[in-house]
Amino acid sequence: MHISILTFDGFNELDSFIAYGILNRVRRADWRVTIASPVTRPRSMNGLVVERQVSLAEACSADAVLVGSGMQTRQVAADADLMAQLALNPKRQLLAAQCSGALLLARLGLLRGMPACTDLTTRPWLVEAGVEVLEQPFYQQGNTATAGGCLASVYLTAWLIYRLLGEEAAAQAIHYVAPVGEKDTLVQRVLAQLERQGEWN
Repeated sequence: MHISILTFDGFNELDSFIAYGILNRVRRADWRVTIASPVTRPRSMNGLVVERQVSLAEACSADAVLVGSGMQTRQVAADADLMAQLALNPKRQLLAAQCSGALLLARLGLLRGMPACTDLTTRPWLVEAGVEVLEQPFYQQGNTATAGGCLASVYLTAWLIYRLLGEEAAAQAIHYVAPVGEKDTLVQRVLAQLERQGEWN
């Protein structure tokens, strides 16, 4: 099982690394989480440079793809050559977008007919793209989910684990990272948020 996090220059460290950390709480031999980028060494919004683990092409063949956010998302969305490399398809994979990552899904035509969650900065860009923006941290429809706000990545990652491995695995991953004294409360809140979203295809 391969889950890849799309990470572009100017990426938000919280969005990419919180997701990466939570997803890697799953301990299975067939479970692989990677950072993908069009460049070998993407630089974050605060100057942190990391090594990508896979290319965009390999990421697009993953079982699940999380589209991270960052300071340069609008530039990415306007780059026709780069966008053409994002061969994402909710019919064959799970798609998740964190904050401004939802703009990339919208530009790819993958949010047609569904609302989305995003951060306050990205909200007007999504509205301009014709997407209804919800005032909530997480929303999913079928094989696509979006989250708004850096710390909402806990919902997005729990959804991915839940869909791929089930409720118990999602609960264990969230329990691992939750603050001491609040573990059961956070697990219950996250699972309740997922369950409020209705039927999953």
